[in-house]
Amino acid sequence: MKTSIHSFGHPRVREQHGVAAVEFALVAAVFFTLLIGIMEMGRLLWVWNAAAESTRLGARLAVVCSMGDGDIMDRMQRMLPNLSDAQIEIDYLNPPSAPNTCTIDTCKEVRVRLTDYVHQTIIPFVPLSVTLPPFQTTLPREFMDSTGNEICN
Repeated sequence: MKTSIHSFGHPRVREQHGVAAVEFALVAAVFFTLLIGIMEMGRLLWVWNAAAESTRLGARLAVVCSMGDGDIMDRMQRMLPNLSDAQIEIDYLNPPSAPNTCTIDTCKEVRVRLTDYVHQTIIPFVPLSVTLPPFQTTLPREFMDSTGNEICN
């Protein structure tokens, strides 16, 4: 029985060409899936925070600007660009009355809600939609006049 010898003097063992490439492919697939998942979770948390902050901004503007000022929704949408007018609800409250039945003089609170916002992931081959829970901020009435108010412009 003859054993072939390589130039290094070792007996020939089964050839293992390509094993490293296969191992890399398996490990890389798991690694990159995990990496993209971590980045997507970071994006989701950023959107979650932006949604909460946009309701705070909207409520702050609603208590110092005129009732129904269109700039309130526009500035909220600048914080969260995919936000539509239908997803924003601004209520002027005078408890125990129904929402939006008060005047500038009788309003006691302003409530801003954000509902039905859907976050689209960018994970390749796995498109997911995550519907965020409703966000709400209520603040007590303040000035409520846009005239000469630099915050409202």
